[in-house]
Amino acid sequence: MKFVDEFRDPQKARILLQEIEGLVKRIPVCRDRPIWIMEVCGGHTHTIFRYGLNKMLPKEVEFIHGPGCPVCVLPRGRVDDCIALAERDEVIMTTFGDAMRVTGLKKNLLQAKAEGADVRMVYSPLDALNLARLNPEREVVFFGLGFETTMPSTALTLLQAREEGINNFSIFCNHITIIPTIKAILDSPDLQLDGFLGPGHVSMVIGTKPYSFIAEYYRKPITIAGFEPLDILQSVWMVLKQLAEGRCEVENQYTRIVPPDGNMQALQAIQEVFELREFFEWRGLGSIDHSGVRVREEFSAFDAERKFPLPNLKIADPTSCQCGEVLKGVIKPSQCKVFGTTCTPQNPLGALMVSTEGACAAYYNYGWIPEEDLHPAKSPV
Repeated sequence: MKFVDEFRDPQKARILLQEIEGLVKRIPVCRDRPIWIMEVCGGHTHTIFRYGLNKMLPKEVEFIHGPGCPVCVLPRGRVDDCIALAERDEVIMTTFGDAMRVTGLKKNLLQAKAEGADVRMVYSPLDALNLARLNPEREVVFFGLGFETTMPSTALTLLQAREEGINNFSIFCNHITIIPTIKAILDSPDLQLDGFLGPGHVSMVIGTKPYSFIAEYYRKPITIAGFEPLDILQSVWMVLKQLAEGRCEVENQYTRIVPPDGNMQALQAIQEVFELREFFEWRGLGSIDHSGVRVREEFSAFDAERKFPLPNLKIADPTSCQCGEVLKGVIKPSQCKVFGTTCTPQNPLGALMVSTEGACAAYYNYGWIPEEDLHPAKSPV
């Protein structure tokens, strides 16, 4: 298949793996411990496990699974707020399919739907807006979530609603931002990383320049990566090459999609509709300054948080889950004490088991738990 097969070519993968093995021998730190590379995006985690890339790479290269799945990091209190909205008689709640399985304190949106709430899965916020056109007597709320990848479509839909004068449409905004989150990870005292694979889809919107602080201030190499197997292998090779040559730069492997300055139209729509929150709560990571956005005051007529009262409860993560330690690379998913027992994709207890892009779900679904994960010699703390 054109534009797919060339990124899954076994011969090219073998050549890249040989090059990677050669680079590893040139990096001094490999004599004492593995090289720890964080893949920020959940899509990368999915590709790594689906294609077994972590089994192909030399043992000196170890992935740390980052916080890049926005569904996984949604705090339970926000889920309960969404369920409270969905259970109002006048509301049609709409959202993406994976968000419907995220559990709050007692239930998720699918369970609320089974109990009578009008919850509908959509493929885009424009589908939700169309429901508002078709149901003028009801209030249609879109449960908006995701990084800068999905933020533009929500913003453009809201602009469209305002232009058409649709007054029965609003969003429950849970969009989050990637840059403050990476900075919070880098500032974590119990974390040690050697480099990053940067998120390709987010970078398609924001470009490569916002990552410059990682190389300049924190002295870590980062390569913006695509999502096919050869994309990942080439990006790992690029990070290792920087380490071998003593460089710390922002490099872009995903040039076929990611421009240096990002998507200006998308950025303008985001800027027009949203503003930064002072802080936002992340499941597994806690509160991170300026890591989420809210609807601007001039669009308050489309803001579900302003139109309806919400419980706004703060609910702690289950103490048995160790998602925060997994996100920081302190432990592997399979080393969590509830992994695969009380926490499974069918009954996710922890955030990282909820979505297919979550690190724990990837470990579970692809059934590969290495012996060294169960009995690690060293961890990055």
